[in-house]
Amino acid sequence: QVQPVESGGGSVQTGGSLRLSCAASESMFSMPAMGWYRQPPGKQRELVARITRGGRTNYADSVQGRFTISRDNAKNTVYLQMNSLKPEDTAVYYCNAEVYGGGFYVRWGQGTQVTVSS
Repeated sequence: QVQPVESGGGSVQTGGSLRLSCAASESMFSMPAMGWYRQPPGKQRELVARITRGGRTNYADSVQGRFTISRDNAKNTVYLQMNSLKPEDTAVYYCNAEVYGGGFYVRWGQGTQVTVSS
């Protein structure tokens, strides 16, 4: 499968903002849902936010109210707007798609690093 292209990561101070982008293939974008995941240093990967083909969204409790996931169906791109960033948001961020029947569309790639300093 063609890997998505994740971008937009960087280093910011507490309270700052970043917008991540994930450009996916058309077939990947047609999956039931797209999601952003993150893996903090020394911890397991976790779901941050997901958005279905119909636009329904879900968020981890830790980012609710600060992060917004959206999708541009014309560009096969999903975004994650991250505001009021905290040091605990520091992680490698990945995007992936949920496939029918469970599982993920692609193997986890390199992701994009987000570092929030206090």
